[in-house]
Amino acid sequence: MEWLVQLFTHNESVAHIAMLYAVVIAIGVYLGKIKVGGVSLGVTFVLFAGIVAGHIGFTAPVDILTFVQDFGLILFVFMIGLQVGPGFFESFGTAGVKLNGLAATMIVLNILVMFGCYFIFFDTKDSTSLPMMVGTLYGAVTNTPGLGAANEALGSVYGDNAPQIASAYACAYPLGVLGIIGAIILIRTICKIKLEKEEEQLTAMEGAKATQKPYKMHLEVTNKYLEGKTLLQVHDFLNRDFVVSRLVHEGELSIPNRNTVFHLGDQMLIVCAEADQEAIMAFIGPKLDIDFEQQDQPLVSKRILVTNPSINGKSFGQMHFSSVYGVNVTRVTRHGMELFASPSLPLQVGDRIMVVGPEDAVDRVANKMGNSIKRLDAPNIATIFVGIILGIVFGSLPIAIPGMPVPLKLGIAGGPLIIAILIGRYGYKIKLVTYTTTSANMMLREIGLVLFLASVGIKAGAGFYNTVVEGDGLLYVLTGFLITIIPILIVGPIARMKFKFNYFTIAGMVSGAYTDPPALAYSNSICSKEAPAVGYSTVYPLSMFLRILTAQLVVLFFCQ
Repeated sequence: MEWLVQLFTHNESVAHIAMLYAVVIAIGVYLGKIKVGGVSLGVTFVLFAGIVAGHIGFTAPVDILTFVQDFGLILFVFMIGLQVGPGFFESFGTAGVKLNGLAATMIVLNILVMFGCYFIFFDTKDSTSLPMMVGTLYGAVTNTPGLGAANEALGSVYGDNAPQIASAYACAYPLGVLGIIGAIILIRTICKIKLEKEEEQLTAMEGAKATQKPYKMHLEVTNKYLEGKTLLQVHDFLNRDFVVSRLVHEGELSIPNRNTVFHLGDQMLIVCAEADQEAIMAFIGPKLDIDFEQQDQPLVSKRILVTNPSINGKSFGQMHFSSVYGVNVTRVTRHGMELFASPSLPLQVGDRIMVVGPEDAVDRVANKMGNSIKRLDAPNIATIFVGIILGIVFGSLPIAIPGMPVPLKLGIAGGPLIIAILIGRYGYKIKLVTYTTTSANMMLREIGLVLFLASVGIKAGAGFYNTVVEGDGLLYVLTGFLITIIPILIVGPIARMKFKFNYFTIAGMVSGAYTDPPALAYSNSICSKEAPAVGYSTVYPLSMFLRILTAQLVVLFFCQ
């Protein structure tokens, strides 16, 4: 049995290190599934499993733990950047600007409350107090990438003697999850909100944003310019949404596609938005007092993958699916999250939309959206690692700021995140295929996250008991709770009373600002509409970016 003992005690062997990570991650993931009061800590429990392993001496060399920790962080933040990139800039619509502004205000308030707690409750002469409060901050807002960014920045300031802020993070995290949900509930009480009225308001808003009535007309091609032009060319020139569902050329009826060529004298059935019918008729030709015979087609439903880059950022209202294409889009699946296809929701490359309608109409929508499943299912490993190279180089660029003893660097968290956002949004312009399937993105992201959490936990485990149990553990819990709820209780009522946002949208916005899936799950559970998910997805990209960036700024400016 000596071989088995060595497997768990010889901490420099590859087998031991692999066993260490496998045990910590497996136990953490399984325990993270346990729900208390309907809420679970999820994969973050890997951190606690790592702390226990480090505390009992089940560990590995520090340099290896550091490498795995940093590589896991790079992989995690880069895959997040690819996920949020397509919608990052499109999230700043009219309502999006206000929601993102409110989310950014909460992020600033989180930092201000952290500093307030630091000066009130802790010894400011202790050089480790402020770094530990930074760890408390990111546990309180349940943001693991921010913890990674802060850890990296602390390494550049303190070197090998950097405080193990994961201990404070672990203290604040559980109550942070509960505090976010509790604060969302308190907003309802403070603003005297009735959920039934909020649901009715959402229903009324959906009705007001309904797409235009479809307008059908039979036209004859009389414009000489159209001779020899394809349907796609005509569509691009007019820059209006319309569908040619039937075409008669030399007495033969056909269903046209984007490559169908127009000829003088062709007769066609066009479906368009009512407001566009005059412009289309003036360009193509006059109306005909005839009707084409059409066989009734059974309705079909089909999931269509959005792969056409030109669709990126267009809202459902702009696409006129019902009025122009004669189909209904009922649901959107985005990175594993189901969203309601509201008129204001922007489409992103990689979205899967559920389309219901006649078979030929559904096929036309599929052609418009791209629907190149085979191309996107292929893993784009080269793009990921090219992006990581660029991200590390970009993150290593020194930015000299007056008053700072060392230049600011975005580091291995901020650099890859920014490059991933830019590649995710604009990569197609330089022929980079940036889309990864939801399952592939989630798999790589989760692998990176658990490697990071396990490494941080194992490194922090050795001093966890002294730091928390015999130190300021309860104070971290208390201050973390204050950091969690105070900004929500300030911004939430403002969003309601001043900006008149629907309560469910506010709940989603709060969940997104704290990048907290359990809070989103609670918000979805109290609403039959998709307003929480829409609010969450609107502010999540900017919030994640700001959480990571401010983590480094706070450390580099104040933890000197």
